[in-house]
Amino acid sequence: MNLLTSGESSTWTCRAIVAQLDRWIIGQDDAKRAVAIALRNRWRRLRLDPETAREIVPNNIIMIGPTGVGKTEIARRLSQIAGLPFVKVEATKFTEKGYVGRDVDSMVRDLVEDGIALLRRRKEEELREEIDRAVEEKLIDALFPLLAVGDDPERQQRWQRSRDKIRQQLRDGALEDRDVTIRTTVSSTPIANIFTAAGEEMDASFSD
Repeated sequence: MNLLTSGESSTWTCRAIVAQLDRWIIGQDDAKRAVAIALRNRWRRLRLDPETAREIVPNNIIMIGPTGVGKTEIARRLSQIAGLPFVKVEATKFTEKGYVGRDVDSMVRDLVEDGIALLRRRKEEELREEIDRAVEEKLIDALFPLLAVGDDPERQQRWQRSRDKIRQQLRDGALEDRDVTIRTTVSSTPIANIFTAAGEEMDASFSD
């Protein structure tokens, strides 16, 4: 669960956010408290009606300090709490020439890629149990194929007991030495990667 997708206002108070940051970051109490308040205010704004939300300007966060005091780690952990993508960008590579050229586009590209990966991981977690059940049923079907038992209750019960026994053996790891072949259908439609080097060149030609 994360702050921006959670509907529980009591779950992510400023104190709770600071407590989460305390698990990974030692010291920097003022900084942790400040970013917790900023994140909580952003959460509140997201739950207002659009008309009211337009009247409240969201604040960005700038952390200033020497190397090694925890600025990046605070930002990284805060993004995890909020359930948002995190991208670290070295500002030194964004020179004046870089802004004129295409270097700055890589920052947006990295952010989008990280966001896609985050959503993919979140969806995988949501579907993990469903996928595990589907895989288990496929394996059981391969080990003990479906039979035409008809309307005979006794045959149906006997068939179901046999499947349940195989299911338990599968979960206990007793069938690890068995080889199972499952045929799958592969989609003939290729998946395009819009963030490849070729994609950059294509985008450049469009902008020209």
